[in-house]
Amino acid sequence: MDAYRGFVMTLMAAEMLQFEQLHEAFPASGFWAFLAHHQSHVAWAGCSLHDLIQPSFSFLVGVALPYSMASRAGLGQSPAAQFGRALRRSLILILLGIFLRSTHASQTNFTFEDTLTQIGLGYPFLFLLGKANVRTIWMALAAILVGYWLAFILYPAPGPDFPYAAVGVPADWPEHYSGLMAHFNKNSNLAWAFDTWFLNLFPREKPFLFNGGGYATLSFIPTLGTMLLGLVAGRWLRSGLTQREIVKRFLIAGGVGLAAGLILHISGICPIVKRIWTPAWVLFSGGWCFWLLALFYSLIDVANKRDWAFPLIVVGMNSIAIYCLVHLIDRFIITSLYTHLGQGPFLLLGPAYEQLLVGLVTLGLFYLILRWMYRRKLFIRI
Repeated sequence: MDAYRGFVMTLMAAEMLQFEQLHEAFPASGFWAFLAHHQSHVAWAGCSLHDLIQPSFSFLVGVALPYSMASRAGLGQSPAAQFGRALRRSLILILLGIFLRSTHASQTNFTFEDTLTQIGLGYPFLFLLGKANVRTIWMALAAILVGYWLAFILYPAPGPDFPYAAVGVPADWPEHYSGLMAHFNKNSNLAWAFDTWFLNLFPREKPFLFNGGGYATLSFIPTLGTMLLGLVAGRWLRSGLTQREIVKRFLIAGGVGLAAGLILHISGICPIVKRIWTPAWVLFSGGWCFWLLALFYSLIDVANKRDWAFPLIVVGMNSIAIYCLVHLIDRFIITSLYTHLGQGPFLLLGPAYEQLLVGLVTLGLFYLILRWMYRRKLFIRI
């Protein structure tokens, strides 16, 4: 789990390598085009490697819950005390997400669509299902997916005269759908309508009209579905099954999730859209999460090949720390590098590679900080 978590947190931090700039500098290079694509989010429907960061992080919260609950029970904590801790953790995650989103802002930026707040909003419900039987968990997942899909379908789809320009979407945007899937169009769906009411209940510099990326608060509901998939995976890991059987279950679950998501998308029932966390996205991304967990479990636990994963484990065991470092001091470190070293060292390969070299040095400094914390057993837990 720590290696998988470290992998996704490294992908998040690696945004500062800015492969897109290298793709622009070398447009004929398929190599940089490939890396740039997988370091950015798709425009609406579909998936890149970068799109799997948030679902992986959410999935792993579910995987870790059975271990956490067993540990707390072993310490003699009552169910009520454990739930109180879950509520406290939820509140901290929500507030930390808001704080990090408000960095460099003139006032608190009340927004609830980022990874931490989404997990925080759903975590108490995940905890309540933590000791439920497997049948109840699958029923809860089905209720979330069907209910969320139905809620979007019942909300009126945008008509031909819908003012897309007013919500930051070109009227001729190629990602627009018609028919049943039009109910999931960007900034004209149920989740967008909810936020135009909900987010304006908080103090803002100007009224909230839309999110530029189409992200939404209500995505925490299907994100809970992603965490439930992780909860099932965590149960399997602790069930006493053989390693071979665990890997088999991960692979089957992953295949079913990927196939189900694709069928929903291709059939026109529900698009695979990460930004509003559609039910098809829960299944599709959940399938990838099962397969990635199977990969790391097979290499580290089954094949006992651990040495290669040590740097990822260092990052994964302090995931909150690296998340905060990236959001709080990345610009400070980069500015300091230029202040003390000048621009010269980062131009050794030419101007096109400047941001890549700056990013690599910054990532290296982040890793040294995390390695120092690891050696001294300093782990930030929420």
